[in-house]
Amino acid sequence: MGYKVAVVGATGNVGREILAILDERGFPADEVVALASRKSQGVEVSYGDKTLKVKALDTYDFSDTDICLMSAGGAVSKEWSPKIGAAGCVVIDNSSQWRMDPDVPLIVPEVNADAIVGFTKKNIIANPNCSTAQLVVALKPLHDAATIKRVVVSTYQSVSGAGKEGMDELFSQTRAIFVSDPVEPKKFPKRIAFNLIPQIDVFLDDGSTKEEWKMVVETKKILDPKIKLTATCVRVPVFISHSEAVNVEFERELSAEDARKILREAPGILVIDTREPGGYATPHEAAGEDATYISRLRDDPTVENAINFWCVSDNLRKGAALNAVQIAEVLVNRKLITARSKAA
Repeated sequence: MGYKVAVVGATGNVGREILAILDERGFPADEVVALASRKSQGVEVSYGDKTLKVKALDTYDFSDTDICLMSAGGAVSKEWSPKIGAAGCVVIDNSSQWRMDPDVPLIVPEVNADAIVGFTKKNIIANPNCSTAQLVVALKPLHDAATIKRVVVSTYQSVSGAGKEGMDELFSQTRAIFVSDPVEPKKFPKRIAFNLIPQIDVFLDDGSTKEEWKMVVETKKILDPKIKLTATCVRVPVFISHSEAVNVEFERELSAEDARKILREAPGILVIDTREPGGYATPHEAAGEDATYISRLRDDPTVENAINFWCVSDNLRKGAALNAVQIAEVLVNRKLITARSKAA
């Protein structure tokens, strides 16, 4: 007997991706329910070769549901996750609402799967920010080898990180430019087509943005509170996959060649780095793939014990939907939950 799984936000970019990944990976679900707001009730979404009709979240009874994969934004999660958790269903939440709650584990399975046991306090597990997820997958094996002191990261984040409206805006602005129509920014603060925007999320008092702050605090919570990290997050006119230029300084000696060997053996990582034209990963190749791709590995001669690398991953998959499903797999594989239909 399998599990009953609900996907909240099933009509959004990440919700649809979660449904696809549950099927692709053969997650042991006897029943999958697609949930969203009332305005999406009756909309059809795909789950493998089946079609699911979306039901309304606010009238759904979670008392016989085992896992809720929540991807409906922070406000919805703030209201609903505690109620769903109290009904005995484990919530895996993709918003930023619960990530820094000390009673909620923030999990990337390749990095800190053991921390998942803390979920029983609230029955909520948090999925990290998309740009953090791929970064910590790359940093973890390096940190184990030589202890990271400091990370400097610049991100090149795709518009799908801002949801379907972000993708629609890039598409419509690009088309408008080709036919000489006026370009009107709606979702983003400036034009995104053929442009870069050095702002993701709101500005904080110290001049950083909330996205940059998220990368700092989430890396500390997932990997090690002693790691110093500074980030600059930039929105780029790419539909899918986030890229990062990463500089890492270690406490002990670790060459780029050592790092290459370590990363080749690490879970969730593919090293593509041949030091010739095209011998590296780009957002285009990473889209639709599960791996976090590492390229451009090289020593940094300006500081002791430091390397540079390029990191690319599909932000809708490892940055969101895949990581959420992998968390659910950890719950099942470690027998941390029992199917309620079986228990009954």
